[in-house]
This record gives sequence, structure tokens and C-alpha cells, in this order.
Amino acid sequence: MSFDAVAQQPKLLYLLQGVAAFAAVVALVLLALHRGPVRRRAAALILLAPALLLLTVGLLLPALRTLALSFTDGGGDAWAGLDNYVWLFTDPRALVALRNTLAWVVLVPLTATAVGLLYAAAVVRSRFRTFALSLLLMPMAVSSVGAGVVWKLVYAYRPAGAEQIGLLNRLVVAFGGEPRQWLVDSPWNVLFLVVATVWTQAGFAAVLLAGAIRAVPGELTEAARLDGASPRQILRRIILPSIRPTLLVVLLAQAIGTLKAFDIVRTMTGGQFDTGVVAHEMYDQAFRYGETGRGAALAVLLLALVTPFVAHQVRARRRAG
Repeated sequence: MSFDAVAQQPKLLYLLQGVAAFAAVVALVLLALHRGPVRRRAAALILLAPALLLLTVGLLLPALRTLALSFTDGGGDAWAGLDNYVWLFTDPRALVALRNTLAWVVLVPLTATAVGLLYAAAVVRSRFRTFALSLLLMPMAVSSVGAGVVWKLVYAYRPAGAEQIGLLNRLVVAFGGEPRQWLVDSPWNVLFLVVATVWTQAGFAAVLLAGAIRAVPGELTEAARLDGASPRQILRRIILPSIRPTLLVVLLAQAIGTLKAFDIVRTMTGGQFDTGVVAHEMYDQAFRYGETGRGAALAVLLLALVTPFVAHQVRARRRAG
């Protein structure tokens, strides 16, 4: 599809206006700093002005606009009060999305972190640790959409008697079983989507935790080994307490990313068969069904769910600093 400059002119005009405004702010900042001595607090505020402008225009104003839309009807015009929030906690489809999101937030961070921890502990002292970690990290190089396509092929189904193209059904048939529609049967299909997500996230956890494990003093583990401690006891009583801050950061980062899960669901099931999550349901309501108010309410809920995790992570970093 060719690019139509005439049709895109208003958008390009808005973009140019934004760039010009930002350039003007930067120019004023530089001018203010070079005119003469500036107090430290004033200089900090001047230097922060461009970032604050971008945050206001790109985050604060859209958030306030979304909050206002969440109290309107489907067209975003008439006042609807709390109707959208009542729908959010009473509609069966919305409740399924909330249930699935809760399952994702519990299962994905815990499973991905556990897999990454065990893998990191197994290979961190090996001479081939870099190669071993890169193997688990490679799925992160694949986009979420690409990962969804890969795992959709893994779970692919063909009727009994036909040649199976899905790896999982091929193995089932090879061992004498019947092929199954893995992405259709609820609630197990949610678990299969979680597996695909863990595959993409375990490498992130493994790399961070491997670095934390290597920072644990070798004298501690060696002394415990001389005292007769088993590898399991060393992991539980020495390594885990020592890497607790990194472990918490990994869990929080995984939880924040999981709350925004969209691509895997969109690619593999399209939210069908009771696999929808809050982010995907927000997209469906706002853009497929034209229910702007409901989509905005889901966006507000998503922001409310993410905020405690972000706040906790910020406080943890400040304490560490």
C-alpha cells in the first residue's frame, strides 16, 4: 500500500507541531541555562521541563481523557455514570477476562522466574554458561506475535486420521493417543497460552538471576558444602536469601508485563474460547464493537492494576539507593 501524503497531511501537521513545540522548549532551556548563574533547583526544573512536557502530553492528558471517557456511553458523547464499571464486574465476558488476567499474573511471573532460577543455578558455574544462557534467552529475540505464531503451530489440530502438523498432537498420535484441540477446551487453553508466554520470558529471568547468583560470595557456598549441605539446601538457605532483591525485581517486572498481555492472546486465539484478558478485551470493546466507554473503563482498570506494582518497584529502588 503506497503512502498518501495528502490523506495523512493532518497527522503529519500534528507531528510537525509537536516536534516544533518540543524544539522550542529545548531552545528555551538552553537559553535559560546560558544566560547566567542558575540555582541548583531552578536548573533542575529547567532541565526537566522537556521531559515533563512530554509526560504531560503523552501520558497525563491521555490518562485523564481515558478516565473521562470511562463515564460515557459507547459513542463517548453521552454521560453514562458508573454503568461501564457495573458492566465490568457483572458481564460474563468481562468477568472471564478478569479471571484469566488474574491467572496470568499469578502463573506467568512465578513459573517464568522459577524456570529461570533453576536454569541459572544449574549453569551459572559452568564454563559454557554464556552459551547455555543464550539458548534460553533466544526466544526473547522473537516478537510476541512471532512467538504466538510458533506456538499456534505447536498446538495445531487436524481431525483424527489426518496428518498432524502440530508438534504436540503429532507426539500424542505417535504414542497412540487421539489429537486434541488444545486452544479450544477451556480453561486448559489458558494454561497453554501461559506456557507460550513463559517460553518468551524465562530467559529474561535467567540472565538477571544468573548475575545475582554469581555475586554471592563463593566462601558462603563453599563453607556450606564443607558442612555437608546439599545443593538444594544451599539454594534455599544461602542463594535465595542473598538474591532476594533481584528476585523481587524480576517478579515485579514479569507481573507488570503480564498485566499488559495482548499479542499472544490476539495471535493464538483472538480472545475466543474464554481466553480473553483485560488488555485484549479493552481492544475488542473499543475498536471492534465501538464501545468506547467500556474500553476506557477497562483501560482505567488496567492502569489501576499496574500502578501498585510500579509504585512498589520505585520504592524498592529508592530503598536500595
